[in-house]
Amino acid sequence: MAPPATSNPARLLVALAVTVIGLGAWAFWPGSDTGIQLGLDLQGGTQVILIPRPATEGAEITDEQLQQSVAIIRQRVDGLGVAEAEVTTQGSGNGAAIVVAVPGENQERVVNLVQRTALLDFRPVWSILSPVATPPLPTPTPTPTDAAVATPTATPTPTPPPAVPQPELPIQAPTQTQEFTEDLAALNCLLPENVAGGTPDDPTQWLGACDQLGSAKYALEPAFIKGTNVTGAEAVLPQNGLGWVVSLEFDGDGARALADASTRLSALPDCGQGASPCNAFAIVLDGVVVSAPRFNEPIIGGQAQIEGDFTAQEARDLANVLKYGALPITLEVADVTSVSATVGGDQLRAGIIAGALGLALVCIYLLFYYRILGIVAVVSLGVAGLMLYFLLVGLSKTVGLTLTLAGVAGAIVSIGITADSFIVYFERMRDEMREGRSLRQACDTGWVRARRTLLAADFVALLAAAVLYFLSVGSVRGFALILGLTTIMDLIMAFWFTHPITVLLGRTGFMQRGSRWTGLDPERLGRASVIDTLSGQSRRRKEQGVGA
Repeated sequence: MAPPATSNPARLLVALAVTVIGLGAWAFWPGSDTGIQLGLDLQGGTQVILIPRPATEGAEITDEQLQQSVAIIRQRVDGLGVAEAEVTTQGSGNGAAIVVAVPGENQERVVNLVQRTALLDFRPVWSILSPVATPPLPTPTPTPTDAAVATPTATPTPTPPPAVPQPELPIQAPTQTQEFTEDLAALNCLLPENVAGGTPDDPTQWLGACDQLGSAKYALEPAFIKGTNVTGAEAVLPQNGLGWVVSLEFDGDGARALADASTRLSALPDCGQGASPCNAFAIVLDGVVVSAPRFNEPIIGGQAQIEGDFTAQEARDLANVLKYGALPITLEVADVTSVSATVGGDQLRAGIIAGALGLALVCIYLLFYYRILGIVAVVSLGVAGLMLYFLLVGLSKTVGLTLTLAGVAGAIVSIGITADSFIVYFERMRDEMREGRSLRQACDTGWVRARRTLLAADFVALLAAAVLYFLSVGSVRGFALILGLTTIMDLIMAFWFTHPITVLLGRTGFMQRGSRWTGLDPERLGRASVIDTLSGQSRRRKEQGVGA
């Protein structure tokens, strides 16, 4: 007897139909870009040549710093999606250059992403000033505290309120106060170069900085948290839905520093332009104030948010830069050019033709050998291809996935993997029928035995794709990703299409009559010759028994 049915074939087919329709709606939602993004080898892109500069004048740039910079830049551009970027070095030492080639990206966005040093500081705000250059401010002078730690004060008019006793952080007065105040007064935030960023700063010293819009100038105390204390960054949309923010998580030292600083600053009064003390703190990225929120209460738990009227893309880019750390050296842009495709459309067409030819040969073989069941296999291949196309379009639109020639090769290889699944199931069915089971029984018992083989084979393919994806770089990752996606598609089609359709066909009278067009007739299965042999042996045994 056949084993009890483990699923409803019609229900599985409905689930597949809903999945295909959902993927199609996701890929071609009205108002969004449609189409698969092509990689650098197929469509060209943007090439940026960066010249490394040491942090201090006269220092030597080491190979370790270059390799670390290449690794960070590669992580950043890969954070845009499976961008298949090429990041290489030319030369060594102070004469080296880093070449970054990214497919199809906006040139300005690529430059901003790879050039930023990502030096992140959290600094208490001493005062907020007009963005234009002003007369020099009174020099801050250190004031002793209970902890014998110097705290800067200023004597503008009107006189600021006295400092409130508090658990002090190691706040240190500027070593060159006169120079600092003069530089702060001369800083003009209306000039584009002063809001562009990319300028390293010393987190242990006072800093004069502009906000990223050039609308205000800040006098900032030494940092209480540095970017090295950030363990995670993610672009999120707050519950009120009012603009994107970047959510940050800190390590143990950063969480304790945040709790201490928020306790101290939240006890201070609010500040206005030119006033101090101030309960605000500035989030400074590459020498520019990204956001300057205020502490209304202590923050416990080691989490914070950067708010700055970000778009979704700006928030993701900022989170991407912060997540993958700071560059060990400063990079200057030497050249930005658009590059043509390294492989070109001819090779893409050749790859597509090769894939179509291979698919056609597989389909001809399946139709010739399995007849009606071959039609099931061909339709299954078509539905799997449609799902893969929808998925690639959706991923290109949402996470920036790009298709390279290596990815096309992965899709071609998957044709053989999917065809193997049909052969394993259909041959198991034929074996069951050779053993004397009916077609309806063979559809179920054959599937129970075949699916273990399918799961084992696809697991090995998925494992290989995962290892390639996480341990490789460049175009190999694209090959691994497409191979992994198509392997998942193979499982979906086997469980949600091939088996249910075969079960439904096995219940029809046409298939059960064993016509030669079903591919399951006794002659093709070899059952006729087996039956004749058994009948002959039985007849001879009877004759021998009668003669005896």
